[in-house]
Amino acid sequence: VQLQASGGGLVQLGGSLRLSCVASGFTLDYYAIGWFRQAPGKEREGVSCISSTNDGSTYYVDSVKGRFTVSRDNAKNTVYLQMNSLKPEDTAVYYCAAPRRPGSSCPSGYDYWGQGTLVTVSS
Repeated sequence: VQLQASGGGLVQLGGSLRLSCVASGFTLDYYAIGWFRQAPGKEREGVSCISSTNDGSTYYVDSVKGRFTVSRDNAKNTVYLQMNSLKPEDTAVYYCAAPRRPGSSCPSGYDYWGQGTLVTVSS
C-alpha cells in the first residue's frame, strides 16, 4: 500500500494549486482519504477528508472552508485537493493519508501516509 502526494510548489498570495494523491496497492474508492499539513515549527493538522465513494461526505477545517475542495477520481485511483485563494499561512508540507481498513466515514486515525509535498505561498 502506497500513497504518493504531488502538486506542491511556490505560488503567490491568492494563487491556486491542485494537489494529487495517487494510491497503489489498494482500491482507493472504498477508503476515506485525509489531507493533512505541517507548517515549520507547528503540529500537523487535519485539513480535509473525503469519505468513501458510497458515502460522499467531505470535511474541511474552518481555516480552509470555501477555499479548498477535495475530490476523487476513482478511475485514476487519485484524490485531489484543489486549493484556491492561497494565503501565506497555508504554507506547509501537505500529506495524504488512508486508514488501514475500508469504510464509509472519515476516520479518527490514519495508518498509511504519503511522503508529503511542499506548498509555499509568498506574500
